[in-house]
Amino acid sequence: MNHQYDDILSLPRPVSPSHPPMPLIDRAAQFSPFAALTGFEAAVLEAARLTEARPELDESRKEQLNARLQILKACSRERPQAEICYFKPDERKTGGACVTITGTVKKVDDFTRRVTMADGTVIPMEDILDIKAEREEGRI
Repeated sequence: MNHQYDDILSLPRPVSPSHPPMPLIDRAAQFSPFAALTGFEAAVLEAARLTEARPELDESRKEQLNARLQILKACSRERPQAEICYFKPDERKTGGACVTITGTVKKVDDFTRRVTMADGTVIPMEDILDIKAEREEGRI
């Protein structure tokens, strides 16, 4: 059976005398995948990332937290250990996450409404959800 290209199938591959052959690594790069939508995958992952809504505290809970903050402020020279749960707003989306930090309270500032921890973490008072602390006289 005679086919259309039988006459050239057995010929050697043509080699150009003026152009050197392309290195295999460059030749392979021609066939690498192409990302037509640059950043699309990152945008999909960001949209899929979940955030929590900011919890709302009732007035009695706010009064309890305020009293605990005042006790922490009064004994801040003693550098009390505290576990503070607070809401950290997300930088890119609405909502955020509840974060708990344990450490030494460095400063409670009523003017700026911030609690500063010894490790440098600054917590806005309006974001605080719970405070657990120990001092020599007992639990705060």
